[in-house]
Amino acid sequence: MENMFANTGIGKHIIRVHHWGIVLPTVEKAEAFIDMFGLVEDYRGYVEAYDSNLIFTTHGDGHDAIEFIIPLSGVLTEFNKGKGGIAHVAYLVDDIKAVSEEVRAMGMELLEREATQGTEEIIVNFIRPKYTQGILVELIEQIGEVNYNGTFKPGTF
Repeated sequence: MENMFANTGIGKHIIRVHHWGIVLPTVEKAEAFIDMFGLVEDYRGYVEAYDSNLIFTTHGDGHDAIEFIIPLSGVLTEFNKGKGGIAHVAYLVDDIKAVSEEVRAMGMELLEREATQGTEEIIVNFIRPKYTQGILVELIEQIGEVNYNGTFKPGTF
């Protein structure tokens, strides 16, 4: 498959679209969406930096995964007036530090000063939507193997 990204700027660091992030207020709503569309759950996890439980669906046949974000506290609980919705598009990159430098050299700001721990196997940062036509863009570097035994924050499910 031919790479759809340019070999310059940010594009030279993008491996593929990693997932689309959807915020939903409850696990039950996420599971209902998964069931409705016949998605296959890949794994669950917790992101301390954003106090959110996550459910990832699988990548398959070249299709992108969906990440369901269930915020436990903070600003994401008010996303779309608490109803949830599409939050971001995430790109898997080869080197988050290098792409962060590229983003800053282009005059754009990232949400965090440095990449932060996502689930166990990834570090993440976000390009502020004011630079990307209103779309929050997550940058992901995979730093380890997926923990398929991971779970939600203890006591939340």
